[in-house]
Amino acid sequence: MLLGLLRPFAWLPLWFYHGLGTVMGWLVWMADSTYRQRLAANLRQSGLAKNDADYSRLLRSSIVQHGRAGAEMLVHWLRPAEKVAQLVIERRGWEHVEAALASPKPILFVSPHLGAIEACGAYLVMRMPRQMAALYRPPKISALEPLMLESRNRGNALAAPANAKGVRLLLKTLKAGQTAYMLPDQAPGAGDGVWAPFFGKPAYTMTLLPRLARQFDATVLMCFAERLSWGRGYRMHVEPLPPLSGDPLADASTVNTAVEALVARAPSQYLWSYNRYKRPAGAPGPDEEKA
Repeated sequence: MLLGLLRPFAWLPLWFYHGLGTVMGWLVWMADSTYRQRLAANLRQSGLAKNDADYSRLLRSSIVQHGRAGAEMLVHWLRPAEKVAQLVIERRGWEHVEAALASPKPILFVSPHLGAIEACGAYLVMRMPRQMAALYRPPKISALEPLMLESRNRGNALAAPANAKGVRLLLKTLKAGQTAYMLPDQAPGAGDGVWAPFFGKPAYTMTLLPRLARQFDATVLMCFAERLSWGRGYRMHVEPLPPLSGDPLADASTVNTAVEALVARAPSQYLWSYNRYKRPAGAPGPDEEKA
């Protein structure tokens, strides 16, 4: 019933949702002090701002982009995947995808919390001749999970929950030479990560991604869909991840450095409000891990 009620609204123009998101972004900023403090602190921590004036500009833009990211979800989740894919009007680095498809190796797409995550996934699904398993975590608002699952099971996509069952699906998909899609900057559970630098501060970083890449000799491609101005659509960015060494800390650092490079392309579109530096329950602290 919820899907039926919401589906007609998915066809409103993208500029409408980006305008609505601008208002939403500022309302949430004013209403939620924890959100406000974390967003501001993480952006300041990044060191991406050249000076105070640049930081203020980035902060204002980030507030707006956070709101737009939330508002546009209705478009991404409820339009047909091909219609969402058509919103990507520019591509940079797509030759890396074409080279990967020419090889029998599985492909592991890695997209951080940057730009339009759902549009990025929909575009890849519709442009990949291979099946794609996408690892996801259920949203905090449980009523949104049916929308998310409908979106992530379109076309050749298979939604893989972030648990043992989902990891088994990823293993099966990569073993078959297919494609997987992961977010590298979600804090993993205790025992599933290491503390690695992220914008100059230790962040508990998943080890699953480099383990999968090495186990299946997968081609790892970093990607994101940059949100363009005035609701014009998105620009897809793709670039290969540098070689992995097999050392958990070195590989986690390689992944984080690659994420930092993508974020630098569109810094206001990163999810700075996410608690990236939290310590998962049961995990050692950064100093304890070194000891």
